[in-house]
Amino acid sequence: MAPLPNSCTEPDGSAVIRVLSYNIRSLRDDTDALARVITACAPDLVLIQEAPRFFRWRKKLTRLAAASGLVLLTGGGTAAGPAVLCSLRATVERTEDVLLPLTPGLHRRGLATAVVRFGGARLGVISCHLSLDGRERYAQGGLLLDRLDQLGVEHAVVGGDLNEGPEGRTFRLLAGALQDCRDVAPWGGEETWTHGGPHRRIDAVFATKGVEVLGCGVPLDQPGVTRADLAAATDHLPVLTALRIPAAQRAEAGS
Repeated sequence: MAPLPNSCTEPDGSAVIRVLSYNIRSLRDDTDALARVITACAPDLVLIQEAPRFFRWRKKLTRLAAASGLVLLTGGGTAAGPAVLCSLRATVERTEDVLLPLTPGLHRRGLATAVVRFGGARLGVISCHLSLDGRERYAQGGLLLDRLDQLGVEHAVVGGDLNEGPEGRTFRLLAGALQDCRDVAPWGGEETWTHGGPHRRIDAVFATKGVEVLGCGVPLDQPGVTRADLAAATDHLPVLTALRIPAAQRAEAGS
């Protein structure tokens, strides 16, 4: 299978970027293997789920970012788990961590959000980890779309652990409003959970209309990514996506 295109800024100001969505299970596994997988994927953005949330969580995330050649952009404990790492290629416009309504007896959930620029392209970013409870999960999907609208950007990417597959109503809600990148441009592997014998695609990347999806899937054959590292890093497999983001319109670029 042909490799995904490398990141670049094109003459018209549009940007090709790589986005990795990854549930890292609170760094309870082999963090060296995890860093090797992330580094080999050469992402501009890493949308993380199950980041450390408690004792020294920020230091742990910062160390993972540094080991992967990235920096911590936002999220972690302040977003109840979702986080975003980015390369130095990104110019950060703003960030916001959002806590979603708490259902008694269930885990707190949140969103890590940002607006960044790559070359002349402006991009909204959301990392999410939705509920195990179907009713709460569907409500969270609606809140995620509301928050996406509130970012005030034409182009955006959403990545996360949805805790359901494409047949689920929350997945379908998101895929109805956004492009399911794997469905648009399949590349690499499909199932993401569990790593030992994946049988479900519960991790996904979505993009707004107008973003060109160049390929999306589990980076099983990505140079530098080994099956041993994928198995050792965490219990999920990552989703790697290449996107072409159009240059921002003049009014938006100046906002």
